[in-house]
Amino acid sequence: MSTRSQQLTTHLATTKNLHPTQSWLTAFLSTQKPTTPLPALTQTALFRLLSSDITTSLASTLPQYILPLDIHNVIVKESRVQGPVVVQLLGIEDMGKSRWEQVEAIEALERGEGTKGREIIRVAATEGDDDDGSSGAVVGKGGGGPHKLSLQDARGTGVYGIELKGIEGVGLGMSIGCKMVLKNVPVARGVLLLEPANTTILGGKIEALHRAWKENRKAELKAAIEANERTARSNT
Repeated sequence: MSTRSQQLTTHLATTKNLHPTQSWLTAFLSTQKPTTPLPALTQTALFRLLSSDITTSLASTLPQYILPLDIHNVIVKESRVQGPVVVQLLGIEDMGKSRWEQVEAIEALERGEGTKGREIIRVAATEGDDDDGSSGAVVGKGGGGPHKLSLQDARGTGVYGIELKGIEGVGLGMSIGCKMVLKNVPVARGVLLLEPANTTILGGKIEALHRAWKENRKAELKAAIEANERTARSNT
């Protein structure tokens, strides 16, 4: 391992709990100038990792950095993920909102609007934002909840997490692909119990997954609403 590769590995691990694979590091460094200052290099590496699919960019062979193999065992009433384990967001649901309210929230975000209490506010785009107003480096707007999150670790293991207490930045405005670090998280019958003390949001976004989720999620919610309406009409 080269000196710059070792410096990057140490920095990312100690500051963000990110452990990129050697193949990812090699490919990344091949695109950078040898004279790039280390601070700039580490910032670029961090941005690229947060925009990547962790199943291909992060190490998945060390058990302390991935979810336990038996995490889906519902017979186990409670266990604990010690971590730090990095996961990426694949989907999110606001369990405190009806389906119509969730559709309206998604459409408001598409218009570049957020909410503050009952007041609708305009969310200003920042440098690096794409055309839907979501930055690849930010988390998005929080609020609402509690939320149910679909998460995935570097090995590709998927798991659901439930927000027990409000976590800053968790909300329907989050970008799909957002990276989170889990430490000392209780697991109740295969579900992660999340709160601010055990969940750290790093940010990031996987553009293709984000766009697909937004389109599919709104369609799924509307289809469920229509199905319920048909059922209600048939029962009257």
